[in-house]
Amino acid sequence: QLQLVESGGGLVQPGGSLRLSCAAAGDTLDYYHIGWFRQAPGKEREAVSCVSRGDTSTSYADSVKGRFTISRDNAENTVYLQMNSLKSEDTAVYYCAVDQSAYCSHSPRYWGQGTHVTVSS
Repeated sequence: QLQLVESGGGLVQPGGSLRLSCAAAGDTLDYYHIGWFRQAPGKEREAVSCVSRGDTSTSYADSVKGRFTISRDNAENTVYLQMNSLKSEDTAVYYCAVDQSAYCSHSPRYWGQGTHVTVSS
């Protein structure tokens, strides 16, 4: 059973940076398409960024293009989301999720527990 554990969230001022991590156990992330999602209070969950199996494709929500970067470290079996130039509207709970079949699906099979990101002065 694949397990995902996110970390790296916290409180940051506008314009600041955070790097979220999603560590996997129980299987190898190489086999999976990976996505970072977020859900702000009172809003629907949205896909922030995705990377395909084999790293052949990446995608970003328009709202984060040029500011966020998704990457994975196969040796560490971990995926990252580097978030720069953070804005108050980036405040949300961030989740990583993976699926073997569907790239950037809105309902991937495995989810982490989420990590809170608050952007505020």
